[in-house]
Amino acid sequence: MNAPFPSSVAAVVVAAGQGLRAGGTVPKQFALWRGKPLVHHSVEALAQAGVSPIVVVIPAAWEDAAAQALAGLPGVRFVHGAASRQGSVRAGLEALAGDAPSHVLIHDAARPDLPAAVIMALVAALEQQPGAIPVLPVVDSVVRGADGLRGAFVERDGLYRVQTPQAFHFDAILAAHRAWGGAADAGDDAAVAEAAGLAVALVPGDERLRKVTFAEDLKDDGMTIPTVRTGMGYDVHRLAEGEELWLCGVKIEHSKGLAGHSDADVAIHALVDALLGAVAAGDIGDHFPPSDAKWRGASSDQFLAHAGTLVADAGYAIGNVDVTIICEAPRIGPHKAAMRARLASILAIDIAAVSVKATTTERLGFTGRGEGIAAQAVASVIARA
Repeated sequence: MNAPFPSSVAAVVVAAGQGLRAGGTVPKQFALWRGKPLVHHSVEALAQAGVSPIVVVIPAAWEDAAAQALAGLPGVRFVHGAASRQGSVRAGLEALAGDAPSHVLIHDAARPDLPAAVIMALVAALEQQPGAIPVLPVVDSVVRGADGLRGAFVERDGLYRVQTPQAFHFDAILAAHRAWGGAADAGDDAAVAEAAGLAVALVPGDERLRKVTFAEDLKDDGMTIPTVRTGMGYDVHRLAEGEELWLCGVKIEHSKGLAGHSDADVAIHALVDALLGAVAAGDIGDHFPPSDAKWRGASSDQFLAHAGTLVADAGYAIGNVDVTIICEAPRIGPHKAAMRARLASILAIDIAAVSVKATTTERLGFTGRGEGIAAQAVASVIARA
């Protein structure tokens, strides 16, 4: 959105933890969430809002991963974190001291979905107060507990859930962190500000600003694995003398066959592209390039089996496939049952999930003139539980 601010606004994004609770082989801030590294989302939102520079506090020895995660985003620089969150924030603020921004937003990379409206509300609140934080009201009943037993009821009026980013006048929060010194780690930056006598305003937060903490949070994001996905495929091969005619894995006796680098099974090739498209795994040429001599004359069955494996590896099961063969001759009708059975066998799915159809172009175009055969395919895949 690149909205102008009345004063210069910088940011510190804390991404210095190891993220052990999220599992995996990399700290969670570099793990994928909704198709991008977790840290990328909030840094991108800040940059789009016109915040600059943005200091990202990272763990030592993860510079390459951080650079790759944030490649292409403007105004980003890195600094190593400390043993505590407070120390990491202090390191980020010190890295901005030479820039002397008027305001600074301090944000946790573990909160990736950062709405622009929250950023704007925080910056606006700094026109009246030296600090501002986004909060949400506590709507559930609250009780104390001990030893697994319910204790006293806690009145929820006046209670809020605190989120980030937290916004401050830069000079004031830097001085507050310097004054905090070696004391115990504060709960958040607002606590550091209040300890220095700074007032902190409350602005409306957003449920989207939830914190990603555990491994299931990285998986259950509503976008990474949609319940159902669909892919489409299309292919054409020319008819030629002296070639065998294979369609849907079935050899058909005909005066001509299809010419191509493999067995030129145009129907299977279209279906392979449909399955690959459904899981965004490229196309048939990426996996079986025509330039590779080992695929010369190869049976297309193995192409289809490979596509089925990629679907499974992506976390999906094949829902159904639908193939349409476009030609004037030969007649496809007598072979449809065998074609369906063959495709079902290759993909290891129920024959009820396989459709094979045929049509003509009323003698129009290259298929109408008998110069070649075309095929279209659609495949749907379903996320496995």
